[in-house]
Amino acid sequence: MQARNTLLPVLLGLLLVTSFISLATGPMALDLLKLLTPSTLSPTENLVLLHIRLPRTLLCLGVGAILALCGAVMQGLFRNPLADPGIIGVSSGAALGAALSMVLLAPLAVLLPAWLGASLTSLMAFAGGLITTLVVYQLARTPQGTSVSILLLAGVAIAALSGGILGLLNYLADDETLRDLTLWQMGSMAKSAPFQLALVCATAIMLTILLRRHAHNLNALALGEAEASHLGIDVQSLKRKLVLMAALAVGVSVAAVGIIGFVGLVVPHLVRLLAGPDHRRLLPLSALLGAWLLLLADMLARTLAAPAEMPVGIVTALLGAPFFLWLLLKQKRGIGLA
Repeated sequence: MQARNTLLPVLLGLLLVTSFISLATGPMALDLLKLLTPSTLSPTENLVLLHIRLPRTLLCLGVGAILALCGAVMQGLFRNPLADPGIIGVSSGAALGAALSMVLLAPLAVLLPAWLGASLTSLMAFAGGLITTLVVYQLARTPQGTSVSILLLAGVAIAALSGGILGLLNYLADDETLRDLTLWQMGSMAKSAPFQLALVCATAIMLTILLRRHAHNLNALALGEAEASHLGIDVQSLKRKLVLMAALAVGVSVAAVGIIGFVGLVVPHLVRLLAGPDHRRLLPLSALLGAWLLLLADMLARTLAAPAEMPVGIVTALLGAPFFLWLLLKQKRGIGLA
């Protein structure tokens, strides 16, 4: 119990220290002592700090928190520790929207206002994620309410369809577009516009506040839908709100930085192991740990292949895949198959 009580201040301290180190990490290293007294920075160092490192650090914090929170919600909604935000197809739909923008709508970007043309890929990614979510949710609606099992199967089917169309677009794309599309699908923190950073941070804050209000309902839902209904919870309305909030938030994240896997899967499960299943603690701790994990992954992406930069999605996959396999083995032993 004592360890659980200290987890929040430990994560806050760890996040603060790592954020500070992140500001100094990159191809052009900055002196940590100078960061304590910004007036001693040269104009070039000040430019790097304010226009590159600080926005990138904030973007990592926002996206990491969003993905972890949405993962916790999906795992609570499906009552399955192996669920993640992509389970309802939003990530694959966003990827398809971005691919359509890059491959088929690139000539249109020249005719649009500069700000809109530069953001066309992000807007299409968000639209793709939103449309996919609405289609999946509509398929899952029944006269008795929203079926979680049909929602899951519809998400898998839509993801497979999106993957097939995405493969066709990859085949049709020229070499330069194919490279851009491939890098976007791996996730990157390097190219987001200021308004995207503001939107990600605002989404992370609002999602934390809104989901915190549903913590009690998620705890009740863990007992089963029938039990939650007996406690006076409108289960169908709750599922609809949670799915739409998670889909919109993941859509904002994917539109800003591309697809980043495993954060939404690994973080909530790890927090559940450390702090228990109570969503009143699980949600805020997941947000903090998700922000820290993605920030750490981005720092590794900046330094492992310096002066080149690895896509952060590769790093999260290398960190998350072994943990995912461990979860599978643990679940296998738990049901007596090993």
